[in-house]
Amino acid sequence: MTRSLDIASLDRIDTLAQELAMLQDRSKRRIAILGSRHVPVVSVHLVELVARSLAQEGHSLITSGAQGVNAAVIRSVLEIDPGKLTVLLPQSLDRQPSESREQLEQVLHLVEKPEHDELPLPMASSLCNQEIISRCDQLICYAFHDSETLLASVRVAEDMGKVVSLMYFD
Repeated sequence: MTRSLDIASLDRIDTLAQELAMLQDRSKRRIAILGSRHVPVVSVHLVELVARSLAQEGHSLITSGAQGVNAAVIRSVLEIDPGKLTVLLPQSLDRQPSESREQLEQVLHLVEKPEHDELPLPMASSLCNQEIISRCDQLICYAFHDSETLLASVRVAEDMGKVVSLMYFD
């Protein structure tokens, strides 16, 4: 009697091998954390815990400057080691909400994009996320199922061969 075995496609095996190798690799990584501006309070604490733990382990974190998930990452890493944090803004610092500017002014590695000031914020954010992804080894994304810009960024990261962890709030 013969049996058929379902064998995973080679590209999926390569992805799995890459993910397993990264889990076993003890070297420091550049980890991007992106997420929604609108975050349930309980989830903010989870994001802070993850960001704080990664910074304590010595990893460098990259995020953007929006409220919500990104602000939680910034707050947590600034408490641990400000040198481990890079923040890329979608536009210039002057275009950021006043409640964000005070926190952003504490960031040592702050990258502004004044050339994107005339773009609509969703387009500038998409470009910013692409640059963040190009600078990282791994992406952690916190989103809702209808978070179009974030989910598009996840697809970009996957297409670039990055290790991606996507967590949904809903």
